[in-house]
Amino acid sequence: MNHPPTGTPVSTPHDAIPWHQQFRRSQIVQSLEAVQDLIAISLCLGLFGVMVLQLKRTFSTLFSTSEFHEVTADILFILILVELFRLLIIYLQEQRVSIGVAVEIAIVSVLREVIVRGVLETDWQQILAVCLFLMTMALLMVVRVWLPPTFAGVDPEAQVSARVRQQQE
Repeated sequence: MNHPPTGTPVSTPHDAIPWHQQFRRSQIVQSLEAVQDLIAISLCLGLFGVMVLQLKRTFSTLFSTSEFHEVTADILFILILVELFRLLIIYLQEQRVSIGVAVEIAIVSVLREVIVRGVLETDWQQILAVCLFLMTMALLMVVRVWLPPTFAGVDPEAQVSARVRQQQE
């Protein structure tokens, strides 16, 4: 049996693997997902704080003035913030962005801007653009119903990952 001469380092299997292959991809992905969840949680907390401040402002506006446009704009803004909060909660629970909630937020945001500016004071080109945008959002809501669910038992990304793992083994 041949033994390496004394004083020479013995090569281990760990030394033979290049440095970039020593990292475990699953650990890296889990770490990045944890950081991403931390960012989403911090956004939730910040958004909650903004909602509380906006609610305080809305109540002070409600008692100090009787302007319909301002009160309505504040209430719609709070509803937009609530929907954004719901979108973040869905993201944290399901690790996906809900198309339906995102479209609802877009619709309410556009309607809020129309109410704040007033329909009569807005140019006809902008009204036409808003109508086209709202029709597009409505079409997205209808098409979303017909799209196959990717998260109800069928996860194409998991299937691809499983195939890649099988090929690596």
